[in-house]
Amino acid sequence: MQTKKRSKLFIENILVYGLGGMISKFIPLIMLPIILKLYPNRSYMGLNDLSHNFISFAAALAVCGLYDAMFRLFFDSKSKEWQQKVCSTAFLFVTCTSLVLFAVCLLLRNLIAKVYFDDAQYVSLTVITVVGFLVSATNQIVSAPTRIQNKRKVFLVTNTVSPFIAYAIAVPLILKGYYIMAMPIATVIAAVTLELSFAIMNRSYFSLKSFDRKVLKELLKIGLPLLPNFLIYWVYNSSDKWMITKILDAEETGTYAVASRIGHISNLIYTAFAGGWLYFAYSTMEDDDQIQMKSNIFEYMSAISFAATVGLMSVSRLLFTLAFPAEYLTGYLVAPYLFLAPLSLMLYQILANQFTIVKKTYMNLLTLSIGAALNIALNLILIRKIGIEGASIATMVGYLVSILLCVFWLVRMKLIVITKKTVLNACILISYFFVWRFRLHSSIVLSLISGIAVVGIYVLLYKDMLLGILKKRRKKA
Repeated sequence: MQTKKRSKLFIENILVYGLGGMISKFIPLIMLPIILKLYPNRSYMGLNDLSHNFISFAAALAVCGLYDAMFRLFFDSKSKEWQQKVCSTAFLFVTCTSLVLFAVCLLLRNLIAKVYFDDAQYVSLTVITVVGFLVSATNQIVSAPTRIQNKRKVFLVTNTVSPFIAYAIAVPLILKGYYIMAMPIATVIAAVTLELSFAIMNRSYFSLKSFDRKVLKELLKIGLPLLPNFLIYWVYNSSDKWMITKILDAEETGTYAVASRIGHISNLIYTAFAGGWLYFAYSTMEDDDQIQMKSNIFEYMSAISFAATVGLMSVSRLLFTLAFPAEYLTGYLVAPYLFLAPLSLMLYQILANQFTIVKKTYMNLLTLSIGAALNIALNLILIRKIGIEGASIATMVGYLVSILLCVFWLVRMKLIVITKKTVLNACILISYFFVWRFRLHSSIVLSLISGIAVVGIYVLLYKDMLLGILKKRRKKA
């Protein structure tokens, strides 16, 4: 594929998926202060977040890594018959695993309520959460052909409609006093609506007659080694909230949940990247210069990630002071760590994709497992010592270790090139993090001034590239 075409494909995907992701995340961000004011206390926010995290964990378990495996096999042939076999086989398998896990969770609903939600009275919440994971798991496969074919406009529309549906249902329920069930019920209804829409659009790719055992073996060969990865992602993103509930209380989980929602503004960048990344990565994997191309993408995305993190740090206290009730203020210290988490995942996935291309997905598992184990160990120590900030530090350190291990092995395998500028970018961020946390965080003015200065350094490092992009845009205009 020609360099210009690749650049255009990557940038267009980032922009379109970024816009769709921005809409889907921006609406919840706008609604967050409103929802918090409607809730009587912080514990309801914590319970809602625990429900969402259970859904993501169970759905990953049911899908068994077949979503990524579908992407990989779909491009092995342009034959519609082959593509239908891949999609149909994946759908039937995931439907079966989802139904089995759904039945098991329903039978154990009292135990889940007591152990996971920390109170036996939350059985109803457990039931709607289990329904939510069933819909989420099957929806991933049903919607996959749209993503695989890179139908960006469809993505844009669906990501706009879904959050509107969810909050249009949730707010009236909260006003009527259904504080616990409002958001989970609204999320399920929005997800069902979305799945039905995708089922109609992608119906030509699914057929019971197209199930193929040989294709299933290939799917599982690629997907099963990835399954632990998705479960480890859950450990990174969600286990800390459960541990905060157990070690501290649900109200602290609520504060942490709000900090993570603000921190996850970075999901706008991650969603933009992830939406277009799989298609781009696999459609260009045979290119002669794909190693250098991935190395360049890693460098540029790391610079964007680090500069954006500095930007969030500079306004974190101001944002929490203006937007949220006073009891959530301590979350401003936590938000920067959690802002960096999705971006760290993005950087890791750029690197780890090289393992998948050479079909050594076990390396993904090895590097992620070490980081996740460290994350859990640090959670147990730091949450007790410094509260919810300890959980956020544990998450960041876990990701950092996984990335460093990934870099180490890929450099040895000659599958990635790490530039001096990438190392410099990381050193600037780490240095500023320490200065901000121990000297500047309590001052809104100093945080703003220093943040602008450091972002300016990143801009100067890439001024030639940025000027080149602007010149091209002007010529086109």
